[in-house]
Amino acid sequence: MHSVPGSPEDLVRALRSAGIRDERLLEAVRTTPRARFVPAAQAAAAYRDTPVPIGQGQVTTQPSLSAVMIESLELSGSEHVLEVGTGLGFQTALLARMAGDVVSVEMRPDIARQARGNLAGQGVRNVELRVGDGSGGVPDRAPYDAVIVSAAFPEVPEPLVAQLRPSGRLVQPVGPGGHEQVVCFVRTASGLEQWRIVTAACFVRLLGRYGFPQDDTDVT
Repeated sequence: MHSVPGSPEDLVRALRSAGIRDERLLEAVRTTPRARFVPAAQAAAAYRDTPVPIGQGQVTTQPSLSAVMIESLELSGSEHVLEVGTGLGFQTALLARMAGDVVSVEMRPDIARQARGNLAGQGVRNVELRVGDGSGGVPDRAPYDAVIVSAAFPEVPEPLVAQLRPSGRLVQPVGPGGHEQVVCFVRTASGLEQWRIVTAACFVRLLGRYGFPQDDTDVT
């Protein structure tokens, strides 16, 4: 069996270089082996700060990008979090170690099945993984203290706003898919207000009833 080049510590160094300062988040990366959350064929890239393809036209989020999005939520450890777009579960595992519990929604059943296995293999038990249309959130588990959306749409879907607790934070790439601003919002008495622009990034499109039509071609 071939060894995997690098280690989680390589990602920790990359995240520090990218400006991540949350020590709890860095420790979550240190204790979450990304090699267990990428396809075997991509294992050599597991500890590089790069996205990797996971099939069905999807790619993982670059670790430093996941980290800046998570850090913007300012999680303290007790939050009830909604994640839209599970992928193979690496970001989900980080959220699970940063928050109280996570409800994660993945549209593609095959990818969700792999994520379940990956999370179980690392003993992550505070995640409820749903297969379905994440653009509509998961209303039966609302309200959420924080929401993270790992796909792009020009606006925040209204169901996600409605499911966010007052004073809760939501982070989402805002744009057409392929070129957007990752924005962190806060739910106020008057609705969702932009708190700050986190970074520029390229994401696949958010598909679903409250996103782009599902027959649209994803931007990779």
